[in-house]
Amino acid sequence: MSAADTQYLAIVERILKEGYYANNRTGVPTYKLAHQIMQFDLAKEFPILTTKFVAFKTAVKELLWIWQKQSNDVRELQAMGVHVWDEWMREDGTIGKAYGYQIKKYKQLDNLLHMLKTDPQSRRMIVTLWNIEDLPDMALQPCAYETLWDVSGDRLNCMLVQRSGDMGLGVPFNMTQYAVLVHLVAKVCGLRPGQFTHVINNAHIYENHVDALEAQLKRRHEAKEAPVLKVADDVHDFYAITPDDVWLEGYEHLGKLAMEVAI
Repeated sequence: MSAADTQYLAIVERILKEGYYANNRTGVPTYKLAHQIMQFDLAKEFPILTTKFVAFKTAVKELLWIWQKQSNDVRELQAMGVHVWDEWMREDGTIGKAYGYQIKKYKQLDNLLHMLKTDPQSRRMIVTLWNIEDLPDMALQPCAYETLWDVSGDRLNCMLVQRSGDMGLGVPFNMTQYAVLVHLVAKVCGLRPGQFTHVINNAHIYENHVDALEAQLKRRHEAKEAPVLKVADDVHDFYAITPDDVWLEGYEHLGKLAMEVAI
C-alpha cells in the first residue's frame, strides 16, 4: 500500500471513531479532529491515493493557476477545463483577493525562488496566503494557506499548513498538488525533492461523505503501489511549465467515489 493511502486512511478512520461532531458555517455537520499530520519522503514515493481516483491533471492545473499564473480569475481556470472554483466565482469572475492574488501582490514566489538559489539556509522562506487585511474581500479564505521551506544538502523540504481540511474532497487534492509543487520548485532551483509534511489544523469529514469514506476504508487491502511522478527534462523556468510537463507513470486506482462539495 502507498504511504499516501496508509496515512490518509488512518486519519479518516480516527476521525470516524473519535471525531467531535458539530455544525459549521456550511450547514453540513462534520466529524473533526485537530492537528492531523502526514509526512512523505518525496525521494522515495509520490503521494497520491490509490484507494480512490484523484484527478491528477486537474490538481496540477489548479496548482499552476494559483502559483504560476498567480490568478484569482476563475475564468482562466475554466479555460483549462477546470471547474473546482465555479461555486465561489463572483459576478466579476474572480474569487476576490484570495489565493494567487496574494502570491502576486507581494511577489512571494519570486522571493522564494531567489532565496532558495542565493540563501538556501535561510529560516525565513515562507509563502503565506493569510493576509489579514484582505480576508474580508475573499470569496473563500484560504484553507491550505501557508508553506514553509527548508534546504538540507541538495534536498528541498516543505511544510504545508492547512487551517481546514475536507478529508473527502480537499485533502486528497492538496496533498498531491503540493507534492507536485515541491518537485517543480526543486527542479527549477537545481535541488532534489525531500520531505513533505502536511499539517491539518481542523481535519474533518462531512456527514454526507461518511458512507463514501467508509467504502474507501473497505478498499484498504486492495490498495495499489504508488505511481512515479515525472517532470520533463527541459523544465528550468517555473513560469514556463505547462500541465503536460508533469505526469504520472503507473497510476493505478480503485475508481471514483462521489461526494458533494459543501459551500
